[in-house]
Amino acid sequence: MRKLWSHWSLAAILLAANSPALIAQDADKPAEEKPAAEEKKAEDAKPAAEAPAAEKPAEEKKEAAPAEKPAEKLADDAKPAEAAGPKAKTSVVHLNNPSGVTVHPGTGHVFVASQQGVFRLVPGKPGKIYLEVEEFPTDQYGKGPVYDIGPLGVALWGTDRLIVADGSRKDGEELVRVYKIEDAVPGKPRKEGDAEFTLGPIAPGDASPKGEGNFYGVTVFKDAIYVTSNGDDTKGWVAKAAIADGKPGELTPTIATKEATEVDAPIAITVGTDGESLVISQGGEVNVPGDSLLTMYDAEGKLTKKFTTGLHDITGLAYGPGGKLYAVDFAWADTTQGGLFELTVEGDTCTAKKIVGLDRPTALAFDKDGGLYVTVFADPNAKPTTEQEAPKEGEKPKPTGALVYFAPGSF
Repeated sequence: MRKLWSHWSLAAILLAANSPALIAQDADKPAEEKPAAEEKKAEDAKPAAEAPAAEKPAEEKKEAAPAEKPAEKLADDAKPAEAAGPKAKTSVVHLNNPSGVTVHPGTGHVFVASQQGVFRLVPGKPGKIYLEVEEFPTDQYGKGPVYDIGPLGVALWGTDRLIVADGSRKDGEELVRVYKIEDAVPGKPRKEGDAEFTLGPIAPGDASPKGEGNFYGVTVFKDAIYVTSNGDDTKGWVAKAAIADGKPGELTPTIATKEATEVDAPIAITVGTDGESLVISQGGEVNVPGDSLLTMYDAEGKLTKKFTTGLHDITGLAYGPGGKLYAVDFAWADTTQGGLFELTVEGDTCTAKKIVGLDRPTALAFDKDGGLYVTVFADPNAKPTTEQEAPKEGEKPKPTGALVYFAPGSF
C-alpha cells in the first residue's frame, strides 16, 4: 500500500506561506458546549472555545486543559521573516495529521478531517472550532517512523450531509460515513458510529484481493458518491456508491485508474467546471519525482484526458474563482518543492505554476468569497515556536499540523 504521511515544523509552514503567524484556534482544547439557540449570543461575547483531540489509551491520557483560551499572537521575535508571495494566516493549530477540508457554501463553516476526528471551524473574530465527529479508531502507517491516521477526506452532499472518507482501519475494513448535519453547531460531538449511512467495507475479493483502504478524496458526481482508495496497487480503484431515492447504495470498485493510466495511486478528486467530468490526480510513486498525473473521466468512468504535470504527489485539487484549477503537491521525494500550484490545461499540455511553497500540504478548499483553506502536516518532535506552545514537564508535545487560510485576492 502507498503511504503518504510525513511531518515538518510549524515554523517552516508559516515561513513558506509568508504567514503573519496569527494563531486563531487550538485544536487540542475542549470544545465549548451550549444549545444551538444560545450560539449567536455567546459567539459575540466570548473568545474561541477549543476542541479536544481524539481520546487516547488510558496510559496516555493527561489532565484536560482549560475550556477557554483567547486567540494569541506570536511574539515579535518569533515571527518568520516576510517574503514575496501571497500571505496566509494560520486558522487552526495543534491538528494531528490533517488531510481533508471542505467549506459549506451557505454558512461558510469549514470541516476538517484529522487523526483526532472531524472538526468544524466557524469563521469570525475570533473564529470558533468544534469537534464535530469523534472516537474514530487510529491506524498506523509507515515504517520507522510510524504515523497515526484517522479520517482522511471530507466532502458535502448537498447542504445537510457530510461525507467522511476514513483511513482509521485496516484494508478491507475501511468505511465511508455520511452524517446528517445542521447549520447550527451541535451541542456536543457525535460519535463516529452515529452516521445516517455507512458505506463499505470493500472486503477482499476478486476485484481487490486484499480489500480496499486509505479512502482519501471524496466527491459527489452524477447522483453518486466517488471515493479514491489505495488498497489494490495493481488496480488503483476509485469506488462508487450510486444515490437513489436519497440513499446511497453499495460502495463498489468502479474505475481502475492504475490500469487506465499506468501510474499508481488515485488521491485527489473533484468535479470539472462543466459538471460532466471527474478530475482525478494520480499521485504516482512516493520515491519517483515528477510522476504525478492530472486525469479526467466521463460519466461512464472512461479516461478521456491524461496530462503529465511535473509535480511529485498531488494530494488535493479544487477549482477556484474564474474556473481556475489549483493543486497542492505533498512532494514526498523533495519536500522543498511542494506547495500550492495553479494548473493550466492547453490542448494536450498541463502547466503547473507555483503560487507559494508549503511543506507537505494535503488538501484544499475555496470558500464562497474566493478565500482558500489548505491543510498541512507538521513535525510532532519539532521545537515549540513560542514559549506558550511549549509542553509542561511530563507532557507530550502537542500535534503541530495546521489549517492555513489565504484571503480572497491573495493570488
